[in-house]
Amino acid sequence: MILQTAPHTVRSADGTPIAIQTLGTGPGLIVLGGAMRTAEDYLPFASVLAGSFTVHVVDRRGRGASGPQGPGYDLGKEVEDLRAVQAETGARLAFGHSYGGLVILETARSSRSFDRIAVYEPGVPTGPVPTGWMGPYRERLAADDPYGAFVHFLRGSDGVPAFLAKMPFWYLRAVLRIGFRGRAWQRMRPLLPANVAEHEQLAAQEGRLAEFAAVTAPVLLLCGGRTPGMARDRPFDALRDTLADATLQTLDGLDHIGWTNGKSAAVVARHVQAFLL
Repeated sequence: MILQTAPHTVRSADGTPIAIQTLGTGPGLIVLGGAMRTAEDYLPFASVLAGSFTVHVVDRRGRGASGPQGPGYDLGKEVEDLRAVQAETGARLAFGHSYGGLVILETARSSRSFDRIAVYEPGVPTGPVPTGWMGPYRERLAADDPYGAFVHFLRGSDGVPAFLAKMPFWYLRAVLRIGFRGRAWQRMRPLLPANVAEHEQLAAQEGRLAEFAAVTAPVLLLCGGRTPGMARDRPFDALRDTLADATLQTLDGLDHIGWTNGKSAAVVARHVQAFLL
């Protein structure tokens, strides 16, 4: 039986509460998720790992039971949050998805915080980061049009296949209003303001790739074979070659986000488990 604690919080350096859900037994492993995701999205993944690790699933600031991003939000705040979680848990292993992967690698770059790291498509820019969608996105949020904002994000940030991105704005917005409802949307909608702030920080890291050579911990880089542009652009080759000790694996049939559910979560968890143990 896998034991799971009630969510508890630690205080970051600026006093912001950071919520953690802990499950399993074994070496400590911190799980840090991406934009538009909460800790709840990673519980299926964490439950597989909980047979081998004490897994600490973090709600990053701006989501779940954690405090807001707050004024002066930047990547450094996220690093402070992660260090507070590590100080509380003593965990020396880490897994990060997307923006969470960037936070972990930035933390490991500036200090020898972790013994081993696994990341899935971490948000370390290896080329130009699209930003043109951010202005219209903010305008739609200000107009209380979350579906319209989300369409700008999907189209402008390469978040959908090319054929969908070419469809008219009004059409995609209507499709989302009809088909994207329920509990998942209700959990995602409050994350829309945090999403643009996080992507602004991601764009701010452009040109810093060489600095990540300072990460000395062994790193497993995972990517999905179905992520748009993966086969053509191979964006994680440059990061693998920059890191001091990195292994890159492509998981066929998976994309950037959908792996967190069902059988795919177990597939990713097994690769992470084999590397971290």
